[in-house]
Amino acid sequence: MISRDHAWSVLTEFTKSDSLRKHARAVEASMRAYARRYGEDLDAWGGAGILHDFDYEMHPRAPHHPLKGAEILLARRVPERIVYAILAHADYSGLPRVSRLDRALYACDELSGFVHAVALVRPGRVIRGLEPSSVRKKLKDKAFARTVNRDDVYRGAGELGVDLDEHIAFVIAALTDVAPRDRPGARVTRLPAPSHPRFPRDVVHPEGAPRP
Repeated sequence: MISRDHAWSVLTEFTKSDSLRKHARAVEASMRAYARRYGEDLDAWGGAGILHDFDYEMHPRAPHHPLKGAEILLARRVPERIVYAILAHADYSGLPRVSRLDRALYACDELSGFVHAVALVRPGRVIRGLEPSSVRKKLKDKAFARTVNRDDVYRGAGELGVDLDEHIAFVIAALTDVAPRDRPGARVTRLPAPSHPRFPRDVVHPEGAPRP
């Protein structure tokens, strides 16, 4: 078992970047939503989302991320199944994604960042009201958020066994649930350009994203 407080303390010890912390919270939100859907442990699945890139600032290049980070997680008594899912979310680790947890983390990681990138170019730069068709359209536009690997997005949905449109809608809903209700004067926070090469620049995170 792992508590959210434990996962968050490990993340914040090793990750100082606001953009990476917010990405971790976004993936956590998607993972918790899928855990509810499948009747899984919310903290375990959310913890995998929080910690999947916790070591990126220390080890920004493959294969050190996440292989070196896994050693730290095990030393911090993070459950082995969570550490395995984090290792398996990197294709180059060579570890197959065998559990639903493994497949969900892989499916939620890339898409969460991409959905936020699409939200950035919408009027008001908010996620609320975003349609899956808009995300699909941007996926086909290879000039948009070009650092996002489209194959990972498609493969993630396939491995999880969900229709891509359904998966996109599910992630949108999960992120919308942790965003504030639209209101006059609501503030939207624009992140600084993330250092993570897989994430598009200037990803928007509505104020009220999942908080520690």
